[in-house]
Amino acid sequence: MLVAVVFAAFTGRMDAVKTAALAGGKDAVDLVIGLVGVMALFLGLMRVAQEGGLLRAVQRALAPILRRLFPDVPTEHPAMGAMIMNLASNVLGLGNAATPFGLKAMADLQTLNRTPASASDAMVLFLAINATSVSLFPLGVIGVRASLGSKSPEAIWVPTVLATTASTGTAVLLHFLLRRRAWFRARPDDEALPGAASPSPSPDATELATAAPPAGRATRVAKLVIAGTILALLVALAREAARAAGSAPPLAIARGIFSAWFLPVFMIALLLVGLAGRVRVYEVAIEGAREALDVAVRIVPFLVLILVAIAMLRASGALDALVGAIDPITGPLGFPAEALPMALLRPLSGSGAYGVMVDIMKTHGPDSFIGILAGALNGSTETTFYVLTLYLGAARVRDGRHALVACLGGDLAGFAVATASCHWLFG
Repeated sequence: MLVAVVFAAFTGRMDAVKTAALAGGKDAVDLVIGLVGVMALFLGLMRVAQEGGLLRAVQRALAPILRRLFPDVPTEHPAMGAMIMNLASNVLGLGNAATPFGLKAMADLQTLNRTPASASDAMVLFLAINATSVSLFPLGVIGVRASLGSKSPEAIWVPTVLATTASTGTAVLLHFLLRRRAWFRARPDDEALPGAASPSPSPDATELATAAPPAGRATRVAKLVIAGTILALLVALAREAARAAGSAPPLAIARGIFSAWFLPVFMIALLLVGLAGRVRVYEVAIEGAREALDVAVRIVPFLVLILVAIAMLRASGALDALVGAIDPITGPLGFPAEALPMALLRPLSGSGAYGVMVDIMKTHGPDSFIGILAGALNGSTETTFYVLTLYLGAARVRDGRHALVACLGGDLAGFAVATASCHWLFG
């Protein structure tokens, strides 16, 4: 905010900064209100899946890897299940589904945190993975490219996967290199955020942290319903593929069907797991959905401040000045100046970066080198400051320790690999 106001004072943009400050606060509240419904839906479905036994089965399959990455989190703790669902959603490109799972994971990890004022090692590692999330299906970017007339909308898939893998790997590596440094030690409990004393586990967290009895066996009626649903979906899928045959390449048809079908089928699958485990699906989903209201109330102040600051910085013109200063350095490295706003905004504002990406593709063409690079940059990492603010705010943690350094290091690695892979594949 300070940089924005001082810069605007010398450039005559004070009125624009004032407007952006007021609009930023409104946008933050609107964002939270819109997020409540999504969080309520997916937290409810997650609770059904937990009690139905699906997460327990997935935890057992992933236990060797998760124990190495998160040695301080018990395998049966609810935080482990929430992290699994969050990371799976991110890999599949379901950002809206991943967020409520991530907020739930942070709140549950805080119940294990011995220094509530500071993020634990597990929380920092989870943030590093989330802020640089590996996404195997950048469906949003592919959709934008297709809508703008790209001849090969999926062309950004390979550079995006390479870039996001590099960003996540770098962030995880930096976490392990920095976590023991004196500069990033956890703060004492008495420096906790005012009004946020050491959190006690909520009834839901306490209940879920206890080893739950195995889910019950499905009744005969439940088995028939599940089998009938699966059979009906398979028949419908075959008809859909048959109708689309010949209208487009097989890969494009498969991608289109996957994009349209995955989320609804994913939701139904979670409910069927609850049915198989003899869970009171509706009642349990309502219990899980109630948690969304508590999370929303906690994150409003954090989002208002960060989004107002970002809006003011953009309106003041400081970002444009930064682009002009950096271009002489990045240009000789093969990074075009036209893509600099994309790289600068991606860690700050998801909606801002999305708008810049669309503008770049419209101006230069979706299949141009700059257009492809903009898409790869968008998918190479997450909105770092948004993720850190949202997740640390949900857990009421003030000191993120080395999370910011690890995440920004991952961002740089992702941008570098995105640029190099685009030059390699598209010249």
